[in-house]
Amino acid sequence: MKPKKTMKILICNDDGVYAPGIKALKAELMKIGDVTVVAPLEERSTTGHTLTLDHPLRIVEIEKNVFGCSGYPADCGLLGLAEVMKDNKPDLVVSGINRGANLAQDIYYSGTVAAAREASFHNIKAISVSTVIDFGASKGSEERYETAARFVKELILTKIHESLPKYAMLNVNVPNVIDKDIVGIKASAIGFRHYSEEILKRTDFKKREYYWIGGIYKGFENIPGSDCNAVEEGNISVTPIQIIGQAQQDLKFWQSKLDQINF
Repeated sequence: MKPKKTMKILICNDDGVYAPGIKALKAELMKIGDVTVVAPLEERSTTGHTLTLDHPLRIVEIEKNVFGCSGYPADCGLLGLAEVMKDNKPDLVVSGINRGANLAQDIYYSGTVAAAREASFHNIKAISVSTVIDFGASKGSEERYETAARFVKELILTKIHESLPKYAMLNVNVPNVIDKDIVGIKASAIGFRHYSEEILKRTDFKKREYYWIGGIYKGFENIPGSDCNAVEEGNISVTPIQIIGQAQQDLKFWQSKLDQINF
């Protein structure tokens, strides 16, 4: 009888290679597979799907199978696939565990989601995972990455990710609570969050103006079945994201509009 093949897992993130979330994820996934980590050497949150094309990238081996990269999360995903694991391609890429939610339109800003999305571009099954931490909570509140880590391990063991179509991924958001306080698990759609979108205008010592993009989270739109609603109700949210393709009925609608243009 042939020996059982060990799953090969590439882990990335955007909080940096030394972040507690990625360490918790690595520790848990090492129980079910061979794990390689390629993550930014410094925090790269909210950098979206940035790829470094205008200057060289460097990779530093921190310990066995753990590599820090000078670039962005998407760089880490690409370098992990095309360089670090080029002779031993991963079966799965898991990006996280992010410190804070990646819900609604925030997935387009997220470096964590971008690293997983980069893997999906190469038709590698991919999952991004975040712990939904309330940054307004009192200082010293516990960050329970172990709950998200254990859930992702169980998710992988069920092989649900293998049902993903080509060029797709899963985005997971886990409440910052212990396992027994999770209400349930919900398949959810992308919702919408509201921010104040404040721009702070200041002046430096040379009298030159500069700006800080700020803004305060002001709540989410109540959309039944959305990722925001699922997490608010105490559930783990699992959102399938189709990267390529558009529903044919939607294309028919837009074509009917385009046909009205006299051009």
